Amino acid sequence: MQATGGGFGGLALGQILGTDSALGSTLNHVPKAKRVIQLFMNGGVSQMDTFDHKPELAALDGQKFDPGDGRLVESVTNSPGFKVLKSPFAFRRHGECGRWVSEVLPHMATVVDDLAFLMSMNSPTNVHGLGSYMQTTGFTLPGFPCMGAWISYALGRINQNLPEFIVLPDPKGLPYNNLGNFTSGFLPARHQGTVINASNSRPVRYLFPPDEAKHINAASEAASREVLGFLNRKHANQTPGDSRLEARIQSLEMAARMQLSVPDLFDMKGESQAVRKLYGMDEDNTKDFAKRCILGRRMLERGVRFVQIWSGAGGPSKNWDNHANIHTELPYMTGQVDKPITGLIKDLKARGMLEDTLVIWTTEFGRMPFSQGQAGRDHNGGTFVTWFAGGGVQGGTTYGQSDQWAWKSETGTTSHDMHSIILHLLGVDHEKLTVRHNGIDRRLTDVHGHVIRDILA
Repeated sequence: MQATGGGFGGLALGQILGTDSALGSTLNHVPKAKRVIQLFMNGGVSQMDTFDHKPELAALDGQKFDPGDGRLVESVTNSPGFKVLKSPFAFRRHGECGRWVSEVLPHMATVVDDLAFLMSMNSPTNVHGLGSYMQTTGFTLPGFPCMGAWISYALGRINQNLPEFIVLPDPKGLPYNNLGNFTSGFLPARHQGTVINASNSRPVRYLFPPDEAKHINAASEAASREVLGFLNRKHANQTPGDSRLEARIQSLEMAARMQLSVPDLFDMKGESQAVRKLYGMDEDNTKDFAKRCILGRRMLERGVRFVQIWSGAGGPSKNWDNHANIHTELPYMTGQVDKPITGLIKDLKARGMLEDTLVIWTTEFGRMPFSQGQAGRDHNGGTFVTWFAGGGVQGGTTYGQSDQWAWKSETGTTSHDMHSIILHLLGVDHEKLTVRHNGIDRRLTDVHGHVIRDILA
C-alpha cells in the first residue's frame, strides 16, 4: 500500500481480495460504459480529406498559404512554397445530423448518426513518437502509464481467464514508440497491455509448447513449476516492493488459464457468413483489420475490459503518414479499415453491446492544408478529428471546430479532454484517479482535462 500511495491505493487491495469492483465508494457516478475498444490510426490522419470539410481550400488551391494575420507558417519535414492543396476527394452530407464525410469513407458515412465527433483536437507536438505518447499516456515523454493501464488499475478484471488490457497491433509491425504505447509506466507491471499478433498461427507466443518439444509433458511441467516457485519466493524475499516479479507470476498464472480460453476465443468458425460479410472478412483489402475487429468484439464479449486495435506500423510508408501523395496513400489506408470499423459499430449495435461499449477512433495528429512536394501533406498538431460511439455518448453530435483551412483548432480540445471523457463514461473521476510517484500525485490527465458534456447522452 505504501508503494502505490495516493487516494487510489485501495484499488490494488480490492483486486488482491478478488472483489468484482476495485473502485467501491470512489465511484462518484454510475458508469455508462463497461468496456472500451480503441481504434488508433497510426501516422496522422488527414482531417480535411476525411471528416473536416473545408471548401476554402478549393478556392485557394495552388496559392501560397497565408493566414493573413502575421502568424508564422511552418512545416515539420519541409513543405517548400506552402501551396494550398485542396482535397482531391468529394464530400457529401450524411445522416440526419448532416455530417460531412469524404468519399474515401463510404461505409463510415452510413453510421454518422451513431458517432459523436470532436472536430478540433490538437496536439502540442508534430512528432510521431511524442504525439502517440500524448494520445496514449497524456504526456509527450516516455515512462508514463498508458490509458489502458490506468483503466486496468482502476477497474480491475472482469474475466479471470483473460487479461484486462489487450493490444492488437498491425501485422506489418508495431507503431511508433513500439511497446512504449502500451506500458504500465510506474503502475504495477501487470497492468501493461498484452500484445497479441492476430495474424500469427500462434497469436499468443509461448502459450503452448512448440510441436518439436516432445520432452515437455505434464510431469516435466509440474517439476518446473515447483522449482520456479522456489526461485520466485526466494527472489521476492530479496526484492520486496518490486512489482515485476509479481507481474511475471500473475502472467504465468494467467497463461495457464488462457490455455483453456484462448483456443475458443480465436476460433472464428462460429462466426456466421453474414458477420464475415459485414466486416469484410473475406475480402483481400479488408480481411486483416476485419479479423482484428471481430476478435476485438469477441474479447469484449468474454470480459476483456480494454481492447486497442492499431492500423499502420511505424515507418515512412504503409500507414497514415501521407507525405508523398494524398491521392493514393489515403485511400490505400481507408480502404483497409472503413468497412471493418463500420461493421464493428453495426455488429455491436445489433448485439445490444453498443449501449455499454465505448468505441474510440483517433490518431496522433492531423495534416497540413498546404502541399508537401506535389501532392502530399506534412504533420500538423494544430487540429485533427476524433470520434466516439456507444457507451454513453450522444450519436450525431459534434463539439468544436477548426479554422477555415483546418490548420488550427478554434476550440482547443486536447488528449486530456478525451481521456477525461473516457474515464467519466467508465464511472471514474479523472481528477481522483491518482498515484503518488516521485513525490507527485500523477494522473492520466496530468493537471488538465475537462469532460465535454456536449457529446454525452
